[in-house]
Amino acid sequence: MPPRFPLTRRTLLTGSALLAGAVLLPRAARAAVGEGEAVRLSAGPARVNLAGAGFPDTAVWAYDGRIPGPELRFRQGDTARIAFANTLPEPTTIHWHGLRVPNAMDGVPGLSQPPVPAGGRFDYEFPLKDAGTFWYHPHVNSGVQVAHGLTGAFIVEEREPIRVDRDLLWLLGDWRLTKEAELAGGFGHPMDATHAGRIGNTVTINGAVRDRVPVRAGERVRLRLINAANARVFALDFQGHAPRVIALDGHPVTPHAPPDGRVVLGPGQRADLVIDMEGRPGEGFDVVDGFYPRMAYRLTRLTYGAEAPLRDSPLDAPVALAANPLPEPDLAGAVRQDVVLDGGMHGAMPKTAGQRGPFWALNGVASMAHHHLEPLITVKRGQTQVTAFVNETGWWHPMHLHGFPFRVLSRNGQPAEHREWRDTVLLGPRETAEIAFVAEEAGDWMLHCHVLEHQETGMMAVLRVTA
Repeated sequence: MPPRFPLTRRTLLTGSALLAGAVLLPRAARAAVGEGEAVRLSAGPARVNLAGAGFPDTAVWAYDGRIPGPELRFRQGDTARIAFANTLPEPTTIHWHGLRVPNAMDGVPGLSQPPVPAGGRFDYEFPLKDAGTFWYHPHVNSGVQVAHGLTGAFIVEEREPIRVDRDLLWLLGDWRLTKEAELAGGFGHPMDATHAGRIGNTVTINGAVRDRVPVRAGERVRLRLINAANARVFALDFQGHAPRVIALDGHPVTPHAPPDGRVVLGPGQRADLVIDMEGRPGEGFDVVDGFYPRMAYRLTRLTYGAEAPLRDSPLDAPVALAANPLPEPDLAGAVRQDVVLDGGMHGAMPKTAGQRGPFWALNGVASMAHHHLEPLITVKRGQTQVTAFVNETGWWHPMHLHGFPFRVLSRNGQPAEHREWRDTVLLGPRETAEIAFVAEEAGDWMLHCHVLEHQETGMMAVLRVTA
């Protein structure tokens, strides 16, 4: 479904002022912390410039006053300690998306922790088992809080990283702005909730419209992509370049070219790419997002500087990452519980649907609150679970499982080519995906669609792992 507002070349905020402030792409701000110290992180109101010079600042909610929040960067095997303060006018939490954390650190209110009240604090602490690209965001009133800007990258570096010239992060945001560059209202509108979700009209890279990204001929870049949008699916075409996918949702995968040359990311998903910059000094190449065919636009442009090439031929160094220490599913001894997705416009919406929902269901059950949910799936700790997600709707759904990365076994009945580890699997209309995982940690864990308007109007459930 295309945006409700016309998305032209970049955004409805037209004008040459868009180009003026978007030449350089600074490295995402990092949180400074000493060994063993806690990172201090706060959430609160702020004003930032999203649309570029010539446009007013936008009132947002932000971590440490930044969009996105500070890049939290650790090394595999470290322990993360985050001292969180809530200065928002409402309760919140932080969910560490994709990280294997103790249940009490997972950030789901009423399920794994109490909500952090306005003016309150909470200390998060967890070991970092896996290297990779992850992110953080709230799990209270998510459709509003994420759309207001509460997102940030969480990077766990490998103990022995691959050789590249630069490690870049693009956290992709999607905003629905007025012509005055303010956030448009209408959060949770039934039109969004029953269709594709709150798709915006202004796409940002690391919190700003970026018309150009400077690169150097001959360099090798590791590009970490995070889709932090409420609902937008991206399909990025790096024109004139041949990116290789080396990790999906943080976990290594056999290096390969993206299918059809496009890197597709549903909300919540990530991809690590290696790109050799094989253009010539002074050249430029567009990065085009063409997921919605009638609404394709240029996300940015890779612009080669005038410097001499860093090298004459691509770097001769391996790009495969070392595997993370994930428990391999035991398919022979697995238990099975399939999950059927239904509802939405043109689907079988719950009979109890009102103006605010529920509009969606999993196995016929519509849930609109984290707490007091009966588990949809119950499995014993250490057991392998196999689940087929069956999308019987006419809409896209990125299904996210908390706590446990899973192997993608098959799609639409065909074996998955890479059997990749993921924490979010994107299902197109009428598609099926079969996954498997080991239930390592006891507790109640969320399973939900990461189109946040779908989640909050019925498409969420609980996986219970018993001791």
